[in-house]
Amino acid sequence: MRKYCLLFLAVLALWTAPLSLPAQQSHKPIFSADAAAERVPNLGRLKTHLRAYHDCTCKCGCYTKDLDIQADRAMAFLRRRAARRSPNEKLALVLDIDETALSNWPELLNADFAFAKKDFDAWTDSAQASAIPGTLRVVKEARSLGVSVFFITGRPEPQRDATERNLRAQGYESWQQLFLRQPDQGSQPTIAYKSAARAKIVAQGYKIILSAGDQWSDLKGTPEAEFSVKYPNPFYYIP
Repeated sequence: MRKYCLLFLAVLALWTAPLSLPAQQSHKPIFSADAAAERVPNLGRLKTHLRAYHDCTCKCGCYTKDLDIQADRAMAFLRRRAARRSPNEKLALVLDIDETALSNWPELLNADFAFAKKDFDAWTDSAQASAIPGTLRVVKEARSLGVSVFFITGRPEPQRDATERNLRAQGYESWQQLFLRQPDQGSQPTIAYKSAARAKIVAQGYKIILSAGDQWSDLKGTPEAEFSVKYPNPFYYIP
């Protein structure tokens, strides 16, 4: 009897004991990415970064402030150079237009930083681009110092009327000459085209003391200005 009682108690103990299950294994999520490919900047994040830079809402800096820094450097040189001009010396200031004298930000934003010639031409023809304040200050200073102002733009000749209207509406009241691409210059590299335009200015007896542009292709190539100021432009690139 005692034997059966012990057996019964053992079975009862097994029956009432908590069920013991194997410990559930914990798996961490696994992600796979190619390190080399991830070094290429993400276009969507870059666009967000550009908007924040233009609006001065990011830690990367402020577009307007950076423009003003370069305009102030141009202004300082202009004053120093004009103060030591030689008798009868004809001095010239050469400026690009888009993102140098005028801002196309509304169109850039509307196009999501893409370039569609038809849309950009329509924007240009609307003559609604706003002046870049620092450049306007430089131009007014040049006029007060007797330095002639020249514009060299990659815009085509058919946009001359709209470009002139836009410049005047934004305070660029007068200039010596405005160069636009002629029909036979459409495929000419920017450096070659703008260098040739500067050569025409020099051929008129002017000494180009200052040049400002948002692309290196606005500034480089013979002849070059005595002092060239590169404006920031992370929004597009023209070789």
